[in-house]
Amino acid sequence: MSRTVRIGVDVGGTFTDLVLHDPARGLTWPGKLPTTPHAPNEAITAGIARLLAETATPPGDVAGVVHGTTLVTNTVLERTGAVVGLLTTAGFQDTLEMAREIRFDTTDLLARPATPLVPRHLCRGIPGRIAADGTELHPLDEDAVLAQVRDFLDRGVEAVAVAFLHSYRDDRHERRVRELLARAHPGLPVTISSAVAGVVGEYERASTACLNAYVQPLISRYLDALDGDLRAMGIDAPLHVMLSGGGVTSLADAKEFPVRLLESGPAAGVIAAAAVARRLREPDVISFDMGGTTAKIAIVSGGAPRRKHDFEAGRVDKFKPGSGLPVRLTVVDMIEIGSGGGSIAAPDSLGLLKVGPRSAGSVPGPVAYGRGGEQPTVTDADLVLGHLAPASFLGGEMRLETTEVHKAIDREVAEPLGLDRIDAASGIVEVATASMAAAARMHLAEHGRDPAGFALVAFGGAGPVHAYGLAKQLKITRIVVPMRAGVMSAYGFLVAAPTVDQAHSLPAALTEVDWDRVAAVYDELAARATAVLEPVDAQAIRLRRTVDMRYLGQGFPIEVPFGEEDFGRADILRDAFDATYRATYGRSLDGPAEVVNWRLSAHLPGHDVSLACEPIEGDPKLGTRDVWIPGHGWLEATVWDRYRMRPGTEITGPAVFEERESSCCFGPECRIRVDPDLTLLVDLGQ
Repeated sequence: MSRTVRIGVDVGGTFTDLVLHDPARGLTWPGKLPTTPHAPNEAITAGIARLLAETATPPGDVAGVVHGTTLVTNTVLERTGAVVGLLTTAGFQDTLEMAREIRFDTTDLLARPATPLVPRHLCRGIPGRIAADGTELHPLDEDAVLAQVRDFLDRGVEAVAVAFLHSYRDDRHERRVRELLARAHPGLPVTISSAVAGVVGEYERASTACLNAYVQPLISRYLDALDGDLRAMGIDAPLHVMLSGGGVTSLADAKEFPVRLLESGPAAGVIAAAAVARRLREPDVISFDMGGTTAKIAIVSGGAPRRKHDFEAGRVDKFKPGSGLPVRLTVVDMIEIGSGGGSIAAPDSLGLLKVGPRSAGSVPGPVAYGRGGEQPTVTDADLVLGHLAPASFLGGEMRLETTEVHKAIDREVAEPLGLDRIDAASGIVEVATASMAAAARMHLAEHGRDPAGFALVAFGGAGPVHAYGLAKQLKITRIVVPMRAGVMSAYGFLVAAPTVDQAHSLPAALTEVDWDRVAAVYDELAARATAVLEPVDAQAIRLRRTVDMRYLGQGFPIEVPFGEEDFGRADILRDAFDATYRATYGRSLDGPAEVVNWRLSAHLPGHDVSLACEPIEGDPKLGTRDVWIPGHGWLEATVWDRYRMRPGTEITGPAVFEERESSCCFGPECRIRVDPDLTLLVDLGQ
């Protein structure tokens, strides 16, 4: 029999979420356990072993494991990566130090940019020069390459990045360096900028190459160790990894280009929300993923998330653009807020209540977890307000402590601010919700959209808990809470399509494009994508072409759709550019246009995975309890067991719905309907 079981694993800052899916048995089974920050693979292997035992699945029946990790991001934030040496064109050793030469905060005279990953003394210039048109002005000095790398190794360098001038146009010198080092120093990780980010932008390309080299040794060891752990369990199946752009890739590709995993975990949640939107035929939804550490908000239109092609890692100020290291890669366009279940609440120096971005994480975690936490968090406030039931958290496996939570909120928030306990707890929730609402408004406004026209898809351990309050603030009238919302990111790994996103810069005025050269570039990009995807049938690969364009003289391009049938038609491409520009900025111009980058996204079909489950027999009504509901105060709410709900059931709030991985609460004006796969469809009636 062919193997049919697939497992998705999402390692978050607080919990590790898992979903096992077996279409042969019609089985989808979730799992959730605390993350082990010191060794993430411990929680992964323990969670998988538990899933296999609970579903009576032999390890040999597993056909694949898809994993997402925040290890790349954490490595950059904590500066625990490899010692990197950078080889660049002679005379350009200061590129990383000079950066963009602008302040990310012009009002803060003490603001300092992010420290480069490669110190100045390990940035070395190599004689040799490629011109902007791709011709060789001076040959590469191969002896200088070998001499500098020998000195690197004497200084403890563990990985080398290569970023020569104009390598996006012709990368012969970078490829030659890689060949030289492969022979002279086999086993030394070498990243060339043209392979990891072959686009125009000297500083951004060099920064991306250095970041890839910085995390490559650690990520390679981690992925190899995880693959070995799985095989030791008897799982002889491919390990795939989620990309920042929402696709999945092979283990080998992830090890070669680990920089592409920067946002792999958060991207999975948006991919899951997009799958839910497509199934419900919701044209526009806001993906709202609130976990233990942060909340992530993204736009999904037409069943697909928005993507962008630049990102910042290791920001000095996490929520200030420009304060990090630029990375040229495809990522799901989302905004991240330091408001999660574990976000710590305390008065600031002005005596105002502040929630986040500091988080209690999984160790020690919120006070309610009983693991030594002493500072109150959003989860602790939710417990005080009745949003969480102490005895049923994680299906009863982790009983929440109430006495210590009361003491912590009184000591750290209520008494310093002169409030009673309930006002303090409700204040914590209101501040966290207001922060998320402000971020959502800003994110949608940047795209010219009004949140009131969207449905809110809420998931993550804390997302459904706070969906009602967030929707009220955003004037959203429809909430969607999928079944097993607490492990939706892990579900996203299972529905994501194997994908390769690539770009190549060939700057030219639109009227002067060399279409034969462009055709050759696309053939090369398609060949690379096919080699990575390794399809059983090459005809199954779907290609999507886009072009980065701008008006001549502008500094920033926009991405324009480019159909295969329109190839070579400059007039059609110009019309598409003008239309995209008008949609973005509200008007178009009459000046000449130019092309900067040619992009190709190649993907195989994704998987159709349902989170539905057969309702359990029995009365779904668990009783009632008092719950503090935003805008209403204390109300008696009916408590429902989501696993016993029947499709087609319609309920009027106030109501609380509990499941193992999460819970949600809705006010008295809400009308809730249970759809065929037990998703909750909530009409707020605003």
